[in-house]
Amino acid sequence: MNATGALGQYGERLAVRRLRRSGMDVLARNWRCGRTGEIDIVARDGDTVVVCEVKTRRAGAFEHPMAAVTPAKADRLRRLGACWLERHGGPPPGGVRIDLVGVLLPRRGAPVVEHVRGVA
Repeated sequence: MNATGALGQYGERLAVRRLRRSGMDVLARNWRCGRTGEIDIVARDGDTVVVCEVKTRRAGAFEHPMAAVTPAKADRLRRLGACWLERHGGPPPGGVRIDLVGVLLPRRGAPVVEHVRGVA
């Protein structure tokens, strides 16, 4: 695995911890749907399924992790969410929400983990 892959996996582990601490159940990690792509984390928040994108960046990187969900990325996440629902029994009463967890790794100190609900 390369350094970028290791960085991404580390960020996803931190994201899972954050989601669980906020009371969410993690249903799947790195779930793939054919050519459509991959959902970093699928979770349940009460009666809502959450498609969660995780972006990890080192401090000083060109783009802040929270700027990573473009309209094209949001569309892909919506398609992935629909694929998940199709394969797992349809929509729950609370529907589907797309969240983003941004992980910023400073040069010194603890990582900064930010969870934003309903980004798209």
